[in-house]
Amino acid sequence: MRLELETDRFYLSRHYSEAVEAAGGVPVHISLIPRPDYILAAMADLDGVLLPGSDSDIDPARYGAEPHPNLGSVHPIKDETDLLVLDEIEKRGLPLFAICFGLQALNVARGGTLIQDISSQFVGAIKHQQGAPRERPSHAVELRNPSLLSRPAGKERALVNSHHHQAIERVGRDLTATAWTSDGLIEAVEDSRAERFALGVQWHPELGWKDDRLSQALFDSFIAACRKTPRDAGTSANELESASVA
Repeated sequence: MRLELETDRFYLSRHYSEAVEAAGGVPVHISLIPRPDYILAAMADLDGVLLPGSDSDIDPARYGAEPHPNLGSVHPIKDETDLLVLDEIEKRGLPLFAICFGLQALNVARGGTLIQDISSQFVGAIKHQQGAPRERPSHAVELRNPSLLSRPAGKERALVNSHHHQAIERVGRDLTATAWTSDGLIEAVEDSRAERFALGVQWHPELGWKDDRLSQALFDSFIAACRKTPRDAGTSANELESASVA
């Protein structure tokens, strides 16, 4: 989920859940409680994880950088919870679909780094914060072929929306870039290990998914990967009991 500082509440846009449900999944929310025992219990019966966007930035200290003057708001409990979830995903080999902030969290969790502010740190960048209407495709991305993206797209170029001021700088371990904008910024990554399903996109396929075939295909691919999760991939009762008394 996300954190709204003004009202001190957890929340998440309806579009993520609706897109997951339409693809055949059952959406379950994970609260931003950065406690390993809670994350262990919350993820015990999950078949996969969708890591959504956020209106915050990841603390640059987590990838060894000093804060840029244009760094946005940092929500420590968002960072900590997402990184705990990513650690459990890695331990269990669960399918992962990471969107925008989720992509950036995945990259940082794998030891990668981020461009903290595209407009001031990346010369020649196109506009990556399009504003409203949020679902409108505003720029093209070139897709690596073959990849988890090019297969459902059926082509090597797609139009996507754009709502981010940060981007991947150095790609993390066991990840490979699979989409780029015309300015050269990375727009998607996937796990380089053949047996793992981990796909991260910088745009927001949950917006306008009802009318966008590529967005629908990405959610379909994620849910299809979740259906293949072995029933013993979750946490055992003994592990949960141990966690609850730790």
